[in-house]
Amino acid sequence: MSKDYYEILGISKGASEAEIKKAYRKKAVEFHPDKNPGNKEAEEKFKEAAQAYEILSDADKKARYDQYGHAAFDGNGGFGGGGAGMNMDDIFSQFGDIFGGGGFGGFGGGGGFRQARVKGSNLRIKVKLTLEDIALGVEKKIKVKRKVQAQGVTYKSCSTCNGTGQVTRIQQTILGRMQTAAPCNTCSGSGQIINSKPNDADAQGLIVEEETVSIKIPAGVTNDMQLKVTGKGNEAPGKNSVSGDLLVVIEEIEHETLKREGENVHFDLYVSYPEAVLGASKEIETVTGKVRIKVDAGVQSGKILRLKGKGIPSLNGYGSGDMLVHVNVWTPKTLNKEQKQFFENMLEDDNFKPHPSKADKSFFEKVKEMFS
Repeated sequence: MSKDYYEILGISKGASEAEIKKAYRKKAVEFHPDKNPGNKEAEEKFKEAAQAYEILSDADKKARYDQYGHAAFDGNGGFGGGGAGMNMDDIFSQFGDIFGGGGFGGFGGGGGFRQARVKGSNLRIKVKLTLEDIALGVEKKIKVKRKVQAQGVTYKSCSTCNGTGQVTRIQQTILGRMQTAAPCNTCSGSGQIINSKPNDADAQGLIVEEETVSIKIPAGVTNDMQLKVTGKGNEAPGKNSVSGDLLVVIEEIEHETLKREGENVHFDLYVSYPEAVLGASKEIETVTGKVRIKVDAGVQSGKILRLKGKGIPSLNGYGSGDMLVHVNVWTPKTLNKEQKQFFENMLEDDNFKPHPSKADKSFFEKVKEMFS
């Protein structure tokens, strides 16, 4: 079972942004590979801390983690940015900035400095899903235009930093002269610049290509939820660069007859007077196909029939919501002479007069019961 991210960083669930950052820095310094050479256990703890910080430092990811736990990022086809595929270079590239320009809390000098791995920009797309797609989960194949390194691009060592990826600055302070190291602005810390490129490539040696990306979307996603396909964004220049990510925003298509409310689904069922009086068998639509339900004789308008488990699956994998069928007795708006005469005859019939009992709950009681 995955470890709790708050426990990994040693903080409470209500920790502030500054406290989260401080806790991560402390853990990263403690388990930094330059401080623990060859120690696999320390390396794993270093990666765990980075994984926890990636989630908890992002407001959107933190909210999803607080609501769904690890299930918000696991088992969904490479989505979520849970950090499972992180390597050391990814960590230094993404989070090295919180330690200052020279590295990790005193590990930046000499052999401890690591050249930055330039990361490409992210791409964002919207994917429209039907309620059926959301209920069952779906795989979508989407054409994406992304920047990739052109064939034939060559690189050479950056002359500004002599290929080290860093420049040294000396500042005069009240305590004396202070020397700091920072990423080279010319090569963005990569230590290399373009030597030659094809004519159709841009200044960074990139061209635009269209690629078909297969996206596995888990059941239970919600409108405006953002998922992530790692490494399917724009590439970046450089031999050791890493690609950005493809951010997938869910757009839920409104269903014609079903209304979603969280994990529950609502449906208005209209029955005629004869069906309400005599009872009926009705075929209705659900998110997973059509089913037949029984309407008891004497059903009252406003009755709610609950079809357990026929709603939307929980994103964390713990069951599904229900389908709530709201019964509405349809009143005809026009009557012929014989029909009108029939109902006029029934006006004084005691059996047709309302006689609600305690078992016949009011509308407000039904609503209260539904949400209890």
